[in-house]
Amino acid sequence: MDKKRNPCLFFLYYFLYYGEDLLLLIMSLGLVVGQVQCCTEECHCEHLIVNCTDKQMEEFPTAIPMDTRQLVLTRNNLTYLPSVELNLLIELVYLDCSRNMLGDYLEATFVALPLVYLDLSHNNISKITANTFYLLTSLVVLKISDNPNLQEIEKDSFANNTGLRHLDLSRTALTYLDVSTVSSLPSLRTLGLSFNPWDCYCPLKEFLKWAMETELYFIDAENMTCNTPIHIYGLLLKDTEPHINLMCIPNLYERDYLFLGLVGFVIFGSGTVIAWLTGVCVVIYDRLCGSSDDDEDEDDERPPPPKPKKKEESDV
Repeated sequence: MDKKRNPCLFFLYYFLYYGEDLLLLIMSLGLVVGQVQCCTEECHCEHLIVNCTDKQMEEFPTAIPMDTRQLVLTRNNLTYLPSVELNLLIELVYLDCSRNMLGDYLEATFVALPLVYLDLSHNNISKITANTFYLLTSLVVLKISDNPNLQEIEKDSFANNTGLRHLDLSRTALTYLDVSTVSSLPSLRTLGLSFNPWDCYCPLKEFLKWAMETELYFIDAENMTCNTPIHIYGLLLKDTEPHINLMCIPNLYERDYLFLGLVGFVIFGSGTVIAWLTGVCVVIYDRLCGSSDDDEDEDDERPPPPKPKKKEESDV
């Protein structure tokens, strides 16, 4: 009766009876609210995917759920990726940063990320070093195409990305690529090299030979052409072998012929002098040794003593 008369006592009794369940419910709601608040207003967060496409962002979004596995930042104005904020996403496996303004500040960016897919196409990257992707040991797909300022990729840039299967380097400013940069990737299956201004000179000979012999699938292979020299401009890389072999035959310049002529003259002159000196020595030796031998022969051949005259001849 008292419980019905006093609403406060009734509420106290209900809370004590169902308090534990209510507390769990409130905590769960708090986690859900916190999860929702953790997503930046500029992006759309759903099912471990954060999509920030075409938001004109100039800075990396900080309010991203920690358990994000896929992050899409394409079509923005990002100029750099903050290493600390990015590497807090320890479950991130998919990162799309295409069509931004990212430059060369990438060496210390990817530290503790289990990335499998990384898209850096359509940016302002000009150089890839051996430290840029060194810690991305799980990387399978890497797209660096459409970086018009990309002129250099160091020899061991992908040495630690042994699981890489798809690599796209199309539409960049690459003119040369060391063959070991890609030939040493055991899992590589697809490679993009089209629309690059390749210098088809002797330094590229080994790479071109490997490209013709490998079983890789080349993306847009009909546009893998030479930019220089001018007489094979536009020629497919696979058709350059005879021209490269012809160009790589050692060519001698005028100074080379002069040097070889001088060396030949010196060798000929030295040989002539040595032969003359040898002849002189032989003659002198023959004269000296020959005269002593003649004297000994003369001594050995003395005339016999005269015979005694007969008696009759003596009487006469």
